[in-house]
Amino acid sequence: MDISVIVPLFNEDESLPHLAEWITRVMTENNFTYEVIMVDDGSKDKSWEVIEKLSQENSAYKGIKFRRNYGKSAALNVGFGKAKGDVVITMDADLQDSPDEIPELYRMIKEDGYDLVSGWKKKRYDSKLAKNIPSKLFNATTRKMSGIKLHDFNCGLKAYRHDVVKSIEVYGEMHRYIPVIAKWAGFSKIGEKVVQHRKREFGVTKFGLDRFVNGYLDLFSIMFISKFGKKPMHFFGLIGSIFFLLGFVSVVVLGVQKLVALSNHIPMRLITDSPYFYLALLGIVLGTILFVTGFLAELVGRNSPTRNTYLIEKELLDEKSE
Repeated sequence: MDISVIVPLFNEDESLPHLAEWITRVMTENNFTYEVIMVDDGSKDKSWEVIEKLSQENSAYKGIKFRRNYGKSAALNVGFGKAKGDVVITMDADLQDSPDEIPELYRMIKEDGYDLVSGWKKKRYDSKLAKNIPSKLFNATTRKMSGIKLHDFNCGLKAYRHDVVKSIEVYGEMHRYIPVIAKWAGFSKIGEKVVQHRKREFGVTKFGLDRFVNGYLDLFSIMFISKFGKKPMHFFGLIGSIFFLLGFVSVVVLGVQKLVALSNHIPMRLITDSPYFYLALLGIVLGTILFVTGFLAELVGRNSPTRNTYLIEKELLDEKSE
């Protein structure tokens, strides 16, 4: 199969028929063999009924319905697990991503040899104050910290080589950092394509300004997990050891000073009267806590499950996709 298109969605019943018609036309014109996996993230409208109808009319359309809303990352992660195409393309269901971009994205993966190609909505129709300016700051920070030269990390329109989606796990709200996750998984050939951004025709946006605050927190999380997720003791143990040694050396220095003063009959206040003693003690305590935290994190990491479990209510998939 040439292409798997994964469409995460939440309350998009008005957009889905138009999106499906557009995708089908593009696939037919380019003679692609394809599947479209629509992941209903706990919608409260008639999205699932629309997916069922699309599946009955065209067997290439498949669906997965969550029992509740887990978020875009969960929808993508489950879709990745079911995808069978040589190239996997993700796009949003709100018609702001254009299926006409699919042929070129496919070519860049198959012919240019990219592992991942991310869309760049260079010209946007969002509010500058609400989305454009915060988005530029967010992307600039991510580029600096990750070393990946992309302009739009959060663009929902992306293309992946099959091996990439089978080698990564997306959880929490990490969907905006899939290029970073892919890079740390060893897929370093990451490209970018300017794509069309269209105005939303139906419904309302599902994202608020809080996503930018959460975005920075998620960035620090993914950078930490990428470097120390499998070896937390290397982080906590190192910092803990430094604090402990500084505190211990400080206590020894204070003790030696006291002994020297006593041996020379020089009056000197009690060690416990010195503020440096309590700072040294604090260093020892913090060092011990951090070291134990690293040790416990190692135990938890070695004994915890590696994947998340999501409660799926319904599926429209063929048996071979399991």
